[in-house]
Amino acid sequence: MSGFVDESASFIVQDKGKSNAMVDVRACNKPVERLWFRGVRSSKFRHVFGSPAKRERCYDNVKITKNAHDSHFCAVNPKFVAIVTEVAGGGAFLVLPINQTGRLDFNTSRVTGHKGPVLDIKWNPFNDNIIASCSDDCTVKLWYIPDGGLASHLTEWLIDLHGHKRRVGYIEWHPTAENVLISAGFDHLLIVWDVGKGEALNVIDCHPDVIYSMSFNRDGSRLATTCKDKKLRIIDPRTGFVISEGICHAGTRSSKVAYLGGSGRVVTTGFSRHSDRQVSVWNDDNLAVPLHEETIDSSSGVIFPYYDSDTNILYLAGKGDGNIRYYEMVDQAPYIHFLSQFISGSPQRGLGFMPKRGCDVSQCEIFRFFKLHATRGMCEPVSMIVPRKSDQFQEDLYPDTAAPVPALTAGDWQNGINRPPVYMSMKTGVTVCTHKPKAFKGNELSRSATADNNYRMKFAFLSTQTVPDYRPLDLLPESEKSQKTSNNQSTKFQQIQQMFGNYTNQGDIINEDIMTLKISDHNGYEEIPKTEYQLQRAYLRQGEELKLLRKQLASRDRQIKDLEQLVAKLQAHRKHK
Repeated sequence: MSGFVDESASFIVQDKGKSNAMVDVRACNKPVERLWFRGVRSSKFRHVFGSPAKRERCYDNVKITKNAHDSHFCAVNPKFVAIVTEVAGGGAFLVLPINQTGRLDFNTSRVTGHKGPVLDIKWNPFNDNIIASCSDDCTVKLWYIPDGGLASHLTEWLIDLHGHKRRVGYIEWHPTAENVLISAGFDHLLIVWDVGKGEALNVIDCHPDVIYSMSFNRDGSRLATTCKDKKLRIIDPRTGFVISEGICHAGTRSSKVAYLGGSGRVVTTGFSRHSDRQVSVWNDDNLAVPLHEETIDSSSGVIFPYYDSDTNILYLAGKGDGNIRYYEMVDQAPYIHFLSQFISGSPQRGLGFMPKRGCDVSQCEIFRFFKLHATRGMCEPVSMIVPRKSDQFQEDLYPDTAAPVPALTAGDWQNGINRPPVYMSMKTGVTVCTHKPKAFKGNELSRSATADNNYRMKFAFLSTQTVPDYRPLDLLPESEKSQKTSNNQSTKFQQIQQMFGNYTNQGDIINEDIMTLKISDHNGYEEIPKTEYQLQRAYLRQGEELKLLRKQLASRDRQIKDLEQLVAKLQAHRKHK
């Protein structure tokens, strides 16, 4: 081998005005790592395109909320589309059957039970008729929407969850466990709820500032959150233990997170120190440095990530933007590959998306957005379609997807059991069983009774007629001093109620013979109880009134005794004179 000369290992370099020179290419340095391919990748999703719906297939004349909160403001399932609307006072959202498109009537029925603006809404993944909402009034409520939509304004909720001290910004359903819901409030708390029992399973207090977003992994055993302190956290939702944490984006604007299915990776969107929008991929066990990070553009809108675990496609849509970018996620570096983008001239205020089981397989639709226009009152469906010539079922585009069936109960999940989702075939489908759960009203009844009693006492105090007493203090008995406050709190309303029993000038009109209750206010509005819940509230009110009457009778008896003692003292004083 020593006498062998490899002629291919050298070549002649010739330059004008210089002599030929021999260069040994074996001396060239090879790259340490293999450069990943930056050209055109071979992918069946390369030519995915967005197809907006025609005008008659849109939801027009919708008063979309103008709230600046970073939320989707839209939730969709195969039965209904829900949109948060703008109202003067309180909070409301619109619920429409999915096929009720076109121009909506101005007086379309809404869900109007919140006392503050609605900040987030999410459909139950296992019951298409149940929707959860959170609001500025510090509560989380569950509502039942009957098939066919609302016939009138809905004010009666199924569950009313109280626990946050400040407004509740985000809610998320557990992907596999039934009746498990998590809420994030501006009090920096995460509360895990069992909505079947109406109680909190866990309160997670590991965030020093406002929580920006949260996302469950595929089986719901881990929860990823982003916070105003610029940190990304991976949390065990059962115990609240922080598995890992790290700085995700250096910018001060809001950042969002989404779990990439069951791959053990998460994706975050946020802003760099120079206000460039970024997307990063992380390993959820080590958040020290991202697996990959790239800059998107220099726009100012907050980007929301939407991940489809069936096709491994990540969609990025910015608030105030008109386009939707989509990427294919892979298991090797750089983990994210840009495919294309859907460009529109109309900016979006929010986006809802249809679960995969609601997509149209005959049109090769792999994802469907419901775009809330920022400049006009319209909700526009946008379908992401893979161009195929055949109209047959495409098995490579539609693997088995998550079915609307829970894999375990809330108690099993709380005891440490993890299970993957129950899967269904997109070709044959699955029978969806929806039902109206039994309303849990225990806490609400006690709160309503307490609130009614408090309002009654406040009204009594404000209606008190003060009577001056000019008697000397030395002649005033101690027992009468202690009773003065309770005596002053007696009102004309209470006196008339005690005298006439069943009839009053203001407040409640009780007729015990027919067991009905009419609640009249200053506007003359009357409500006759028809449901079991209203009858229970009427029964509680009557019980509170009976207690109040007994206290008044006891107070009057003591007052009579004190007056008799005072008369006896005055008579004795006169005899001595």
